[in-house]
Amino acid sequence: MKKSRRNFIKTTSLSIASLSSSSFLTGFSNQYSDRKSGNQYMGDFKAPKIKNIRAAFIGVGARGGNHLKSFASLEGTEVVAISDLYQDNVNREFKIASEIGEEKRHQNISLYWGDENKWRIMLREIKPDVVFISTNWNNHAVMAIESMKSGAHAFVEVPIATNIKDLWNIIDTSEETKKHCMMLENVNYGRDELMFLNMCRKGLIGELLHGEASYIHDLRFQMKEENRGTGSWRTLHYANSKGNLYPTHGLGPVSQYMNLSRGEDNFKTLVSFSSPAIGRRLYAEKNYPKEHKWNKLEYKNGDLNTSIIKTNLGRTIMVQWDETSPRPYTRLNLIQGTKGILAGFPTRIALEEGFKNLSKDHHSWIEGKDMKAIYDEYDHPLYKKLNDKSTSLGKQIAESGHGGMDGIMIYRIVECLQNGLPMDQNVYEGCFWSVITPLSANSIKNDGEPQSFPDFTRGNWEKTKPLKIIS
Repeated sequence: MKKSRRNFIKTTSLSIASLSSSSFLTGFSNQYSDRKSGNQYMGDFKAPKIKNIRAAFIGVGARGGNHLKSFASLEGTEVVAISDLYQDNVNREFKIASEIGEEKRHQNISLYWGDENKWRIMLREIKPDVVFISTNWNNHAVMAIESMKSGAHAFVEVPIATNIKDLWNIIDTSEETKKHCMMLENVNYGRDELMFLNMCRKGLIGELLHGEASYIHDLRFQMKEENRGTGSWRTLHYANSKGNLYPTHGLGPVSQYMNLSRGEDNFKTLVSFSSPAIGRRLYAEKNYPKEHKWNKLEYKNGDLNTSIIKTNLGRTIMVQWDETSPRPYTRLNLIQGTKGILAGFPTRIALEEGFKNLSKDHHSWIEGKDMKAIYDEYDHPLYKKLNDKSTSLGKQIAESGHGGMDGIMIYRIVECLQNGLPMDQNVYEGCFWSVITPLSANSIKNDGEPQSFPDFTRGNWEKTKPLKIIS
């Protein structure tokens, strides 16, 4: 019955999909269609086990420092190199790693700073097993590619790359070198996201129909970082880029609920529109002198972007982005099924059949204090395992940032590498979630014209296993 319902959805609501080769669907789906001889599909790839993982870190100003601390705290790890533009960042993280090692681990750390290409020297000299990359978005692709070519698995902050060409080059390099390249999408390891995944896998809300994903976060304050820090380069993207610049935090979890690019369904097309670009200009005018560099920029990217994704099975996903407007933070994190709905910010659920004595049907939300019963019943086993604050590991993860999701992510990376397991997020997922940026930009440029997704898996997504409920 489950399979027949999906076939019904596919043959009815997607009748227009047969027109996908028509001229009105633009995009990049037919580029780079052939896998090179000798390259390996990496969807369920298992690398050889690494008992003691030697890691190098490129960029430790903010996110990279958090990753280093989480990694260094786990057994069977060794920090062997740190590279950053600034010496004070390198020295700070060197001290943190050394103290965590207690003169037993992380004692022979090579340090690189100053020139923006020192990371290349580091890769040649150190030959680490893995590299964590937490730098300016424009550097992610080249650093990931060179890390894999040097023999290391690459773990890259979001987005994994910002343009189609770089995304394909990352995939080809991963397939050629047989090295993992995982985007560090930490939100997939949040408590609610893990619980929603567990509930979807149990069929609690039936067949999945629609999702909503966003990154709504007022980051105008970052413009105060004028010459160093995230704002010094991120502000330029509001002037020179188009579309949804940061799609992965909201989209990653929803994609895994739906098993997109994993056996069941995949991304098909996207349409996108943006609001006027006003907020950044007004903020600059209010807070900086007329001749300040922020007032000399022409902020071209709309303050709020809304994109709609259509999948092969006809499901829809609304993806929004806004880092400028004065409003509360949200990732939406909504998934609608035929038997109910799970939603975030605030976390709440509604089920057609109700739930115990908390609701009799879907016309009222279970939320607030009543959510405790839902957590007790459906918390993800991985979260339960790692959220025990009575253990040293539980305390480390709780202190890792973002409600523990950062620590859980790094824990899983280490666990998979040490045991030769597939990564929870493969290279293709990182590319599918990141490609929203160039696709949305192209749709906006063409007045909302539908864009077809590249199939980064070259058809192999159909045999890729859905992410298991890991314990």
